[in-house]
Amino acid sequence: MKIVAIVQARMGSTRLPDKVMRLIQGRPMIELLLSRLSKSAEITQIVVATSDDPKNQSLVDHVRNLGYLCVQGSENDVLSRYMRVVDLVDPDIIIRITGDCPLVDPQLVDEFIRAYRVGQVDYCSNVNPPSYPDGLDIEVFSALALRQAALEAKDSFDREHVTPYLRRSEDFKKINLSQSEDLSDLRWTVDEAPDLKVITSVFDYFSPNIHFGWREVFELQRDHPELFVANHQLTRNEGAVMGTGQKLWKRAKNIIPGGNMLLSKRAEMFLPDGWPAYFSKAKGCEVWDLDGNHYTDMSIMGIGTNTLGYGHPEVDAAVRNVIDLGNMSTLNCPEEVYLAERLIEIHPWADMVRFARSGGEANAIAIRIARAASGKDKVAVCGYHGWHDWYLSANLGDGENLAGHLLPGLEPKGVPSNLRGTVFPFNYNNFAELEALVNQHDIGVIKMEVVRNKGPEDNFLQKVRQLATDRGIVLIFDECTSGFRETFGGLHKKYGVEPDMAMFGKAMGNGYAITATIGRREIMEAAQSTFISSTFWTERIGPTAALKTLEVMEREKSWETITSIGKDIRERWQKLADKHNLNIEHWGLPALTGFSFKGEDALAYKTLITQEMLAKGFLASNCVYVCTEHTPDVVEGYFDALAPIFATIKECEEGRDILSLLKGPVCHGGFKRLN
Repeated sequence: MKIVAIVQARMGSTRLPDKVMRLIQGRPMIELLLSRLSKSAEITQIVVATSDDPKNQSLVDHVRNLGYLCVQGSENDVLSRYMRVVDLVDPDIIIRITGDCPLVDPQLVDEFIRAYRVGQVDYCSNVNPPSYPDGLDIEVFSALALRQAALEAKDSFDREHVTPYLRRSEDFKKINLSQSEDLSDLRWTVDEAPDLKVITSVFDYFSPNIHFGWREVFELQRDHPELFVANHQLTRNEGAVMGTGQKLWKRAKNIIPGGNMLLSKRAEMFLPDGWPAYFSKAKGCEVWDLDGNHYTDMSIMGIGTNTLGYGHPEVDAAVRNVIDLGNMSTLNCPEEVYLAERLIEIHPWADMVRFARSGGEANAIAIRIARAASGKDKVAVCGYHGWHDWYLSANLGDGENLAGHLLPGLEPKGVPSNLRGTVFPFNYNNFAELEALVNQHDIGVIKMEVVRNKGPEDNFLQKVRQLATDRGIVLIFDECTSGFRETFGGLHKKYGVEPDMAMFGKAMGNGYAITATIGRREIMEAAQSTFISSTFWTERIGPTAALKTLEVMEREKSWETITSIGKDIRERWQKLADKHNLNIEHWGLPALTGFSFKGEDALAYKTLITQEMLAKGFLASNCVYVCTEHTPDVVEGYFDALAPIFATIKECEEGRDILSLLKGPVCHGGFKRLN
């Protein structure tokens, strides 16, 4: 009988790229594996099966230089890759070995081959259930069984992982070989950097011998457990159930503090162990993840940046034209002048404009200019205004100062302590609190969101405006979030109150980076008495995207559309809640609408919604940042999927265990450290 070991290996691992060619004692890991496997007395031939992706070429070249056959095939349909080997070498029996298991023991492989032949079965393994250390997985099966699986297996999971169909189908005779002592919690495979550290330590211990057996490794772990602690927190076969985005997110957290650049987009904020995390394509209100799974985005829509939907054709066309003409130059882009004029036209009270590329920058610019204009350091704030020192200094000495401003539990580490006493928060609609701050401190600037979760009461905004005017205080409205969502311009236009300065961002460029600080001439000219400057504030894409976005918004009256859609969504949430006698609380502008369940299980319910809606093809939680692409059909489909989840939540309110329904941890809530 011709017995062929097929070693599947590739360079494109998401969690540890190029892992099979990582060096252990100066030799690629795949070379050590093949050398150890070659000591098998039963195997007739060893073949490496990799993908036809060009990045595997170094692997292919190395394997062939070692004298082994290397066959290339599909990147994701690994079953078809195996069939290429079968068609080429015509084996009778196949042994499946993965290239991330360099501690494969040839004597153990031989034992399984003999057990397979004696048992006269179609499939023999030690993985169903596992009892050997992870990294000693061995599967032996007939070529005939594999051919049948290749014809019948349709599911992408079955084809990617080669053998699940063999294990599941009743057509095949199977046996599983178990170790007398369950050692399945030991981890000897290489999926991530900590794994490589452990395996390297093992080879270093036995050096220069590379042909040690698995029982010797077990004795080493028993006698020197400190060599194996680096990867003890990793889960067996985690990669088989994780999507590509989840694997990449796990990898990212090892090399990027927090995993990404924006807390609100972290997977832990949605579904810690299940969120796709990364996208490959986005259009309209649709998103595709790295595995090609398609979702309808009924969630935060780029954190509210895309009110016209992802990839608006007119905006993208304008940007492509700029790219063709050139984005940066020694000279300035004319579009920044055109955009400044347009914003002043929309807001006649303003005379001058400065641009940046993020909301935090715009907030910092506004504070710098306002302080320069007023000649005073102290600022009264209401709402969320970014991450810069000037704002977070409000928490120096009292970590709860910003608790009511979306930042509960935040520690202002890294913020200079001498900024203490420069920023004083006040609560929305509490004019007396603001007036007391102004009377007690020498306030030079009042900075606030026009509206966050609820509108002004008792002429609150008018009173703030009058107070600022009477005391010579610079009044700034932060419209980075609220701008262009209920009016064509700032939300302050709705209430008839004009600030001295205002900032815009998010929606203004429909996904392209552009923010603006606008203001009265006598205030803005103070920018010339200080230093505010940045190279990439002069690039051309942002202003170009904003000009076209404003044009489309004005033509389509997008703010009216998204406000109407948001109100409809909010009403339908309430109807669902009323139907099931659930208590929910609404928050946000209509176009940034959200709700929360009341009670200690609120975050668990939010997690359940995300989990179940994801399975139904929706990116969703407990809020919708509305865009013009959220058509009636889209919204109807969303509520069709959501309705039964509310029914389940009602069951949980009546005693069903919510945690038993979750497939992973509860999501995080609020702005706090995420490990």
